[in-house]
Amino acid sequence: MSAPDGSPVGAERTIGQLFASATTDLSALVHDEIALAKAQLKNDVKRGATSGGAFSLAGAVLLFSLPMLSFALAYGIRTWSHWNMAVCFLLSFAANVLVAGLLALIGIVFAKKAKKGRGPQKVAASVKRSAGVLQNAKPHPRPELPQDRSPHAIEAVARSSS
Repeated sequence: MSAPDGSPVGAERTIGQLFASATTDLSALVHDEIALAKAQLKNDVKRGATSGGAFSLAGAVLLFSLPMLSFALAYGIRTWSHWNMAVCFLLSFAANVLVAGLLALIGIVFAKKAKKGRGPQKVAASVKRSAGVLQNAKPHPRPELPQDRSPHAIEAVARSSS
């Protein structure tokens, strides 16, 4: 069994290996945060596009189908009820306005969802929390040296070997 960097478990790792591992993990964290921001932004854009499409569809329905639907509906009501043609045309218009209103309501619902979507803000807050944790991280305390080894002796050995 081995650690993620390939060294055996339980073996002491060098500072360079620890630093490389920390750098790799931090890089992966940043990449994951960026991927999360992209996914949330994509979702917000999709909701906004759905909202715009619903509003456009409501306008198109109201603009292009009113004359044809109004005539067909008015003549259908007239055939069924034998009411005055003016009343039949008013009922036909009211039905078309009702359909356009429902489509506009769908557009409003999706617009509110897109406006509430705070994907990038959530990711920014998460990055700030991660940075705060990393800023407050303290290194592990070094073990105290045995009595027979003094720091001056270690420095002398280090200087003589270089």
